[in-house]
Amino acid sequence: MAEKNYDASSISILEGLEAVRKRPGMYIGSVSTKGLNHLIYEIVDNAVDEHLAGHCNRIDVTLNRDGTVTIIDNGRGIPVGIHPKAGIPAVEVVFTVLHAGGKFGDGGYKISGGLHGVGASVVNALSEWLEVVIKVDGKVYKQRYERGHVMYPLKEIGTCRKNDTGTTVTFLPDSEIFEKIRFKADLIKSRLHETAYLNPGLTINYENKREGEEEKLVYHEEKGISAYVEALNEGKDKVHDVVYFKRMSDGIEVEAAFQFVDEFQENILGFCNNIYTQEGGTHLTGFKSKFTSVINQYARELGIIKEKDSNFTGTDVRNGMTAVIAVKHPEPRFEGQTKTKLDNQDAGRVTAEVTGEELVLYFDKNLDDLKKVIACAEKSAKIRKAEEKAKTNLLTKQKFSIDSNGKLANCESRNPEECEVFIVEGDSAGGSAKTARNRRTQAILPIRGKILNVEKATMDKVLGNAEIKTMITAFGCGFAEGYGNDFDITKLKYNKIIIMTDADVDGAHIATLLLTFFYRFMPELIHQGHVYIATPPLYKAIPKKGKEEYLYDDKALAKYRQKHEGSSFTLQRYKGLGEMDAQQLWETTLNPETRILKQVEIEDAMMASEVTSLLMGSDVPPRRAFIYEHAKDAELDI
Repeated sequence: MAEKNYDASSISILEGLEAVRKRPGMYIGSVSTKGLNHLIYEIVDNAVDEHLAGHCNRIDVTLNRDGTVTIIDNGRGIPVGIHPKAGIPAVEVVFTVLHAGGKFGDGGYKISGGLHGVGASVVNALSEWLEVVIKVDGKVYKQRYERGHVMYPLKEIGTCRKNDTGTTVTFLPDSEIFEKIRFKADLIKSRLHETAYLNPGLTINYENKREGEEEKLVYHEEKGISAYVEALNEGKDKVHDVVYFKRMSDGIEVEAAFQFVDEFQENILGFCNNIYTQEGGTHLTGFKSKFTSVINQYARELGIIKEKDSNFTGTDVRNGMTAVIAVKHPEPRFEGQTKTKLDNQDAGRVTAEVTGEELVLYFDKNLDDLKKVIACAEKSAKIRKAEEKAKTNLLTKQKFSIDSNGKLANCESRNPEECEVFIVEGDSAGGSAKTARNRRTQAILPIRGKILNVEKATMDKVLGNAEIKTMITAFGCGFAEGYGNDFDITKLKYNKIIIMTDADVDGAHIATLLLTFFYRFMPELIHQGHVYIATPPLYKAIPKKGKEEYLYDDKALAKYRQKHEGSSFTLQRYKGLGEMDAQQLWETTLNPETRILKQVEIEDAMMASEVTSLLMGSDVPPRRAFIYEHAKDAELDI
């Protein structure tokens, strides 16, 4: 079939742009650093759509000194002709009309991340200003927008070679919308590198021109997702070489790479049309279920599983697996506005079909690798059975004792939507919090000292730890990692789980240990936005005249000193939560009307896993180097 032209008529319009600035979270997830970086990803994804269509092999991303970002691609260039319905240039439609883009037209994209046009208009609406420059048909065109409004008609500003085509977008995020407008370089680099892994024919040039951060990098991964798996497993004890396969079936492309390492956790990342599906979906379900059934079938044929024995569980088979599963679907459906879970049933069916056939082809020719994978499952199953008693004790015998053991002070409401639980460091702060709280909706769970570092602990020690058992039972939804497939987010008793520790080094360490536990054993709590960090004040400024003021960090103190220069005031320093009385704790940290909560978010799965292993693992020199390098910007993105 001849390829249809990509011109103005390829751009179709679904609806207007009014709601974006009023409800930005609906379109980019949040107005935190995560949402801010998302603006770059939207424009980059448009360029990747051009690459997938066979018209772009280079993308340049530059963080400029003035806080703007420039993204350049060498694709065909967004069409500049007059749109047949809108009566304005197609590029103006793309940047000013929501749900207008090449994805929706017959001449657009067969495979797309799903946001071409939508992403461009959202970025434009949330930018203080945005400029687009287009090279097409030997001419150069330019248009500028401010907060989504057209500043002048599309104009021709020069000429170029006929074969020199592409689009350049430069924008400045709007400080009226975002909590902060400084892009997070590490996260952007990780995302760009991930994009290069997923698109082996694409080269991405990254440059940071910001003062003190100057850096140039080139991302090009000819081995694609096989190299991605190798990177994820760097420094680990590999059981076999990376296994890779790719096949098209029923119009859906399935690509997978996996490798087992000598560890007892799985790390499986899923993508659809280059979008990371952090909550999984049908493609991952299809891969996992088929992989499990194939290994069980081989194990029985080889006599490793006897006739009377039960099969390996899915967790048995996948423990130690690192895998990247990437599908390309012409009409992807995602659950949720931020596209975190693939919902197409045919994607699950095709992924299972391709996985089953390709695994048989590989393992029939590579019996040694097959036996190594089965040996991992055997080892995992033995440990699982040995620890079954610890798991049973946790989920049954301990289940009914928590409200009477003096730890959890539960709230009166049983409606999870309005309930929240504060994990509080120490009995002293716990006592103040119990007195200060709103008993109807706020529960208090004191913990003594530092909980177990689950990154370095065996499963039996994790399940035997009193503080961890208390938390698992209190939350009510079980646990997900290792051998416990009992996690059910629908049973969560509290909409908000709030970590409330002292504002010092020990408090930060306790918070990190808790976050490590949540990330490894209850990741859905973080993915679905249930985990928060409380922000108690560091100081209380008490002027001789005027109103007392709580100050939450040293920056706030510096501003207060500057504002009240020449005035007389005393400063109270809070060394711990226990130094506050109940009223102060309520005013600063518990009261939903006045408190500051930081929501814990995971933007990048690879980076999150690497940093967790680095900070909480046993290897000291890399940890020390990381802390030194990042000390100056150590903050929690919210």
